[in-house]
Order: sequence, then C-alpha cells, then structure tokens
Amino acid sequence: MTAVPPHIPGPESVGDPDTGTLGGHTARQLLRLGGIAGLSAADSKVYARTLVEALGPVAERPLRLPPADSSFISDDHTPVEFSLSFEPGTAPTLRVLLEPGAGAADPAENGRTGLRVLRRLADRWGFSTARLDELEDLFFPPAPKGPLALWCALELRPGGVPRVKAYLNPAANGAKHAARTVRKALKRLGHRHAFKTLPDGDRHLFFALDLGDWAEPRVKVYLAHHELSAPQAAGLTQMADGPDAGEIEEFLRITTGADADGVAGPGADGRPARRLMRRPLQSCHAFTDRQTSLPTGFTLYVPVRDHLPHDGEALARATDLLKRYGMDPAPLHHALAAVTSRQPEDGVGLVAYLGLAHQEGRPPRIMTYISSEAYEVRPPALPRAEAAAAAGR
Repeated sequence: MTAVPPHIPGPESVGDPDTGTLGGHTARQLLRLGGIAGLSAADSKVYARTLVEALGPVAERPLRLPPADSSFISDDHTPVEFSLSFEPGTAPTLRVLLEPGAGAADPAENGRTGLRVLRRLADRWGFSTARLDELEDLFFPPAPKGPLALWCALELRPGGVPRVKAYLNPAANGAKHAARTVRKALKRLGHRHAFKTLPDGDRHLFFALDLGDWAEPRVKVYLAHHELSAPQAAGLTQMADGPDAGEIEEFLRITTGADADGVAGPGADGRPARRLMRRPLQSCHAFTDRQTSLPTGFTLYVPVRDHLPHDGEALARATDLLKRYGMDPAPLHHALAAVTSRQPEDGVGLVAYLGLAHQEGRPPRIMTYISSEAYEVRPPALPRAEAAAAAGR
C-alpha cells in the first residue's frame, strides 16, 4: 500500500488519541485523513473532537468489546464511515458519517439521541434545524422500525465549521408506509410534485436533508435497486441534464466489470459470470428547486465490496475511474493507508461503495466510501495467493 506522504500530520503533531476505544480509533483516522483532504492540523483536531463528542458514551467503549449495537452504517457495525468526494482540479472533500445514537437502549432512544446531538451542533454552529423539526412526527414515531433512526454526516471544510446532513429512515413507521412517508415529507418541504418523478425502486432507503451553510440546500431520496442491468440503471436518472446511458454503463463496467447486460465476466476464481447486483445498487435523487418537479442532482452508488474479491482490486478500479474523469487517485491511496495498516489484498470492504454524482451546474464527482474497520476485517473472497495465481500474476 502507498505510504502516507510526509505532509500529512502524524499523531505527534495533532495529538495521539487512545486507539483502544471506538472514539480514539476513529478520531485518529480522521486526523490523518484531514491532512489528505487539505485540512489544517487545527481544523482536523476540532473535527476529531466533534466526532468523539457526537458519538457520546459509545466513544469510550473499548474495542476489545463487541460493537454496542448492530449499526447499519458498516458491515462490522462501526457507527462511523468516511468518504472522499473528488472533483477535477481540487483536493478531495472529506466527509464523515456517524450514528450519534449508537448504543442506545432501543430505536426510539437512538432517534431522540440523534436529534439532541444535531440540535446541539446547530446551536454551536448557528444553523437552523427547522426543516428537520417539521418532519419529526413522520420519522420519529413512538415505536420506530427499521435498521436506523438518524444518521448525521459532516462535510469537513477549512475553518472548523462543517456542512451538516441528516439521514432519516423512510420505513420508521413500517416498510409498507415508506413511500407514503417520503411523499408527505417532500410535500411539507415544498416539493409538492417531486415524488412523481422518482424512478421505481425496490425500497426507499433514506430521506436526507442538508442543514446549515449550503448554497442550495438539498432534499434527497435514496432508493435501492436489486438485480438491475446496466441499461436499466441508465434509466434511473430523472434530472434534465444528468448522465447519459453510455456514461452510466461505463461507470458500471469500470466498477464491477459488468457488460451492457448487467452480467460480469468470469471472476478471478474462474467461476461463471455473475449478475451485476448482489447488495442493491443505490440511486439518490436531489431536489433544490420547488418550482419544478425534476431533481437537480443524481448519484449512482455501487457496493463494490460485493463484486470484487479484495480491496486491492477495488482500489485498482477506483483508480481507473478517477483517471477516467481527470482526477488524481493518489489521495485515495493515501487515505486507505491512513485508516489501516493492512494490505488491500488482505480483506474486502475497506472500499465499501463507489459513486458517480451529477449536480446541476457542477462537473461530475466521484464518491469513494471508506470503512473504519474498527471491529473486524471482512476476509477476501479469495486468499491473496489464490487470487494472484488466478489472475496470472
């Protein structure tokens, strides 16, 4: 794996958290990732402290103990995930997704804790939670259902004040009510006809809100899509100036090896070709304009950890994808080295998702999602030696 370059601050310059706890482990990862994303040591320290505070008591939980609960954020139940958003000609933007209610006694308390944390952050940074407050009865019932209550994402910017996003569970009142919940939420926020423009999906995954200092705050709806072919995936975007079919199909080919029929070629193990989707493909539809029903943003996410034998191949495919869009892949190589000392070929899931994002008025972005792996490394689909032999190396 590529070594962390000298300009990235190490623990001796930004503090050395106790990596024996969940908070210490994830804070140390954030400190090192901050340098890769161009943040100062001071800003990285502020954000690391914020992460630990937002996690609450679970941050002090020793890693020798199992996860406090089965957080849906990651495969090993770490309630933290990092991501880098790439655009041409600039350093990537670092984001951290966390579950502030992790370890709560039940889903209802999880949600209440998450709301308290978000409102505390709003007081600290001076932003409004009015849009979230308007939806509280829809997403926080007395006995919520589903795998999550509330997640919080921080987009880390120079200056120590992040942009904030809230992720809510459309199935909080039960899966059969998820579509109705999304429809009601969109209407309350002024997007009265937006629901009609959403493509078909197998289920509604998340309802997300931008909170705070955003030029155009978005309302986002995430859908899951099982067993899609590449042409079907190309038909998911509803935005006026979104990616065309050729771009979507090439994105899927690079990230999964899928051909136009959505079937990947034989893998390194020589087994038969496989369908495109195992864990579902995800689409995100972002709405900013209340005068039109059309989304102004579209993102397609591929769970690459379900399609590739190990993270070495995931990193290679991510590198190819970034180069295809004229972006420097070096920060991603450095980021993986910053969060773990293991070799990419020794596990799968460190690179969890790759995404292609289009937003009106901006160039395409490539999203890379990086697991913390605080508790467990998922074994590769093939041991390293077997994978290398099968690939003819």
